[in-house]
Amino acid sequence: MATAKRPALVEPRQDRAGLSVASSTLAVMSATLVSMLLGFGREMVNARYFGERWELDSFLVAAIIPTLVFGVFNGALVSALVPVLSGYFASDEAEEAWRLSSTVINMLLIVLSLCAIVGWFAAPYIVALFGFPPGQSGQTTHMTQIMMPTIIATSIAGVVQALLNAQQRFKAAALQGMALNVCAIAGVLWLFPRFGIYALVFGTAAGAVAQLLVQLPSYFRRCAYRPIIDFKHPGLRSLFVILGPIVVGSAVGQANLLFDKYFAASLPNGAIAAMQYATKVVGFPQQLFAAAIATVIFPILSAQFASKELPSLRLTASTGLRMTALITLPAALGLIVLAQPVISVLFERGEFTYGDLVRTAGAMQFYAVGLLGLAASIVLTRCFFAMRDSRTPVIVASSVMVLNVVCSALLVRPFGVNGLATANSLSSLAEAAVLYGILRARIGASDGDAIGASVWRVVVASGAMAVVAYALNGILWHDAGTIWQHVATLAVDIVAAGATFLAVGTLLRVKELAQLLAMMADYVGRRAASAARQGKS
Repeated sequence: MATAKRPALVEPRQDRAGLSVASSTLAVMSATLVSMLLGFGREMVNARYFGERWELDSFLVAAIIPTLVFGVFNGALVSALVPVLSGYFASDEAEEAWRLSSTVINMLLIVLSLCAIVGWFAAPYIVALFGFPPGQSGQTTHMTQIMMPTIIATSIAGVVQALLNAQQRFKAAALQGMALNVCAIAGVLWLFPRFGIYALVFGTAAGAVAQLLVQLPSYFRRCAYRPIIDFKHPGLRSLFVILGPIVVGSAVGQANLLFDKYFAASLPNGAIAAMQYATKVVGFPQQLFAAAIATVIFPILSAQFASKELPSLRLTASTGLRMTALITLPAALGLIVLAQPVISVLFERGEFTYGDLVRTAGAMQFYAVGLLGLAASIVLTRCFFAMRDSRTPVIVASSVMVLNVVCSALLVRPFGVNGLATANSLSSLAEAAVLYGILRARIGASDGDAIGASVWRVVVASGAMAVVAYALNGILWHDAGTIWQHVATLAVDIVAAGATFLAVGTLLRVKELAQLLAMMADYVGRRAASAARQGKS
């Protein structure tokens, strides 16, 4: 009798695990959404004041150089620290977590300060690699030197983020994007009349510092700082074992960005800016959902791996992938069929011309093709990191970088920015496919059929949604309309498309859709109840 009852006991536990991931993800999404809307506001301000002029190309290169040269430690540290710190918290060894995190923070303060000085003097030689004309090269160098010290604040912010995430505290870290975007917007609006493009430089630099400051209240409330550098801490060895390959992987990712900028620099002025605007829009669903789900499941997967709970780990990974597909597939098709209306409403004003609109919208369509691969790769990479395997994602990413460079070299001359976007999408899809195959072979595929069935249902619902959006926009959109007419038309397109997706998804019984809607209702209900209790008190 006991044996017969066991399956009935497993399913509720699995449902609770899935609901826990969905609920935590919604909390992170709610904090991230405001940041992302501000991010779009920042791009709209940039489009209004700078369009796709060469000065904006210079800034975009200058902004990436500090991260490219020294900032690999930022993202790498977050990925490496979370599983190590999660292990200490799971074992009730908080003091060891404080000593390790304080050691890392103090080492970074010393090392990165020296790196910033070296980077300041090396800036002219790094910028020269991009082949800009002398005047543009000089301005890019000056911008790079201003941005170089920001690597200190952003890297320390990464350690604080890892420490909070390891305790499954996500909201403070999600505020980083909000702080950066507010400062960048304020900098342009306030300082542009006096400083021109440098208003964006100063605002972005201030935003990098603000990313650390917004996390400090939560850090000091939940964590403890120690003025020490403990080279003998056992956690350092575990950290370096994981960190080494992740640093290489981060360097590979930054090299990909460098190659993109290098190839785009050979195109007419504005190509780099067009890529920036297009990737910003495509990145919206990725950052809002895929990055949120990866952030939530990372410490959960780390704890499950440390406790040798393979079935739970498999379920958490499957839940993350299925919910990622639920969002990114309809988002990708929607961005493809509504590319020009979306870019027009967001950016077509001021210095951003109709020619800029056509170029950016075209690039966005090709970037959107690879959205699922890009989003799934984020989740899959976190699965490997949680299992203390940082080598496999690095090897795959390095191979994919070669693919991206080869495809970019072949496609950039005949197809320009669209060719670079296509190369990125092909690389992202290839990376996700390879990572999924390896993960499935390693942890088993008991839920593989569920993933496949879920994805196909989402594909069908997304296809129906895309048809409705395309047809409706063809009827309602008029190029000669005012901005408010365009906004209204796009809003109608999106609402109709969303309703179609929900209706078809419900008809096809997409489990993840029903789960997400239930979690949203529950989350809103709990927030309303909490607000009511606070009002009474």
